[in-house]
Amino acid sequence: MSGPNTEYDPVEVTPLKAEQVDAAVTEALAAIEAATTLEELKEARLAHAGDRSALALANREIGALPPQARKEAGQRIGKARGRVNQALAARQVTLEEEREARILVEEAVDVTLPWDREPVGARHPITTLSERIADVFVAMGWEVAEGPVVEAEWLNFDALNLGPDHPARTMQDTFWMEPAENAIVLRTHTSPVQARTMLTRTPPIYVVCPGRVFRTDEYDATHSPVFHQVEGLAIDEGLTMAHLKGTLDHFATAMFGEGITTRFRPSYFPFTEPSAEVDLVCFVCRGAAVDADGATCRTCRGEGWIEWGGCGVVNPRVLTACGVDSQRYTGFAFGMGIDRTLMFRHGVEDLRDLFEGDVRMTAAFGTEI
Repeated sequence: MSGPNTEYDPVEVTPLKAEQVDAAVTEALAAIEAATTLEELKEARLAHAGDRSALALANREIGALPPQARKEAGQRIGKARGRVNQALAARQVTLEEEREARILVEEAVDVTLPWDREPVGARHPITTLSERIADVFVAMGWEVAEGPVVEAEWLNFDALNLGPDHPARTMQDTFWMEPAENAIVLRTHTSPVQARTMLTRTPPIYVVCPGRVFRTDEYDATHSPVFHQVEGLAIDEGLTMAHLKGTLDHFATAMFGEGITTRFRPSYFPFTEPSAEVDLVCFVCRGAAVDADGATCRTCRGEGWIEWGGCGVVNPRVLTACGVDSQRYTGFAFGMGIDRTLMFRHGVEDLRDLFEGDVRMTAAFGTEI
């Protein structure tokens, strides 16, 4: 058996020739330099430094050489591939810097341009004022109560001491749901919420009830068939008109500013006894009835006071109808128009402006009032 051939037998492998390697390097460097984007540089890398590139294939051929020739060929191919990789890295840095500089120019934001090209949204002032009122009473320890707008006749009228012959029950004052024998109405006030509260809770009760109500009024500058009320109810031992007066004075101050007080004028409501109309001192002339120039105040028309709502001590019949011991507990109730309060606060002269859906109306109020 013969031994291994140890004699030097040079083998010529074309890809390993010096001129072929130099040509591959020259071609690779030219392609790298010609790349103007990172995408083109990636293509050049795959073509001249990837697994199927000329230098990579030449590197594989080194194994076909005799041992004595491998060192020289390996050094030649290694240096060639090193030059290509260095050129790729340098070009990568250059192209990335160019890209960053281009982005700074192309995606620059001109902060001097108008920022309000898109109109800013706004909440409806009725909504925000309703929440403001609720916050005033929650801060006093009261709770907010809600109820359905489609209400039973008994809760809307009978439980509140409005008898069967009361004119408010007529079609001219109330929206009745069909069929009529179901005795269902669109609530004419938020007082049914008070009745529901007394039927489901045990005194002491302190609730405020903001909400939408319906009456068959004409639609004009001061009336609407759909409007908003806020009513308050307090049931406890020993409550009097004095507690009611203090509560409404605090409410008026929160709505119209310091120094605004209320006064009571005797009136009649079936669900309160005694009852009163609530006036608040004119927030423009502060009760002086004249303006700064000595002319008659246009806001209160020289009266010094502005009508705001109604109030009174809860009628014992209402307490009894709702399951409250009228011998032990007393209470007071009040009701004001949220729409009217908004008109007072912000000088809105036409009630229809609140319901026409004109975005110019709500935009003036923004997201808070």
